[in-house]
Amino acid sequence: MSQIEEIFNRVLDGDALGVQAGVKAGLGAGLAPEAILKEGLIAAMAEVGRLFEENEYFVPEMLVSARAMQAGLGLLKPHLVAAGAAPAGKVIVGTVKGDLHDIGKNLVAMMLEGAGFEVVDLGTDVSPDKFVRGVVEHRAQVLGLSALLTTTMPAMALTIKALQDAGVRDQVKVIIGGAPVTDSFAQQIGADGFSQDASSAVRLTRLLLDQ
Repeated sequence: MSQIEEIFNRVLDGDALGVQAGVKAGLGAGLAPEAILKEGLIAAMAEVGRLFEENEYFVPEMLVSARAMQAGLGLLKPHLVAAGAAPAGKVIVGTVKGDLHDIGKNLVAMMLEGAGFEVVDLGTDVSPDKFVRGVVEHRAQVLGLSALLTTTMPAMALTIKALQDAGVRDQVKVIIGGAPVTDSFAQQIGADGFSQDASSAVRLTRLLLDQ
């Protein structure tokens, strides 16, 4: 088994220490950091997403695999920067004002990182103004808004309005998600897309950036 296959399998197993050992061994053997990222970590997270959609993996397995991937990515990042590897795009995520839920948002952030995106996580209870500042400061291409309560869903509409008022709405794609959120609500508030889980959030992000 090649070192990249070993890394791939350890991510699927959710073995963080195994992933780190594999990344170290791969770098030590002279493998290109970008090859380890794309063929090892990104390919593994794509498979995790597929297994989730096939109902073979569930949220706990996804979380464990995503954490294992991040453990490897942490070691790999300095080498990727040194090699000048460009991220797939820049995404900002956060849970909207008044909402403190973060598991879904965290999983989306980790899956996006696992797909090669640069992710800025603004945390929970994020005001519309803070989202706008984040988009401007980081020059984000995609903004992901999360809400787990029906009472905090209106904050998504307020955030989109704040982007419009600041004159930056056309510079960023807005995707929304969370247990009570629907596709029709996304259309109603003028979001660019809706995702029901972390795996489809990655697919949607890629789709919007390809347009």
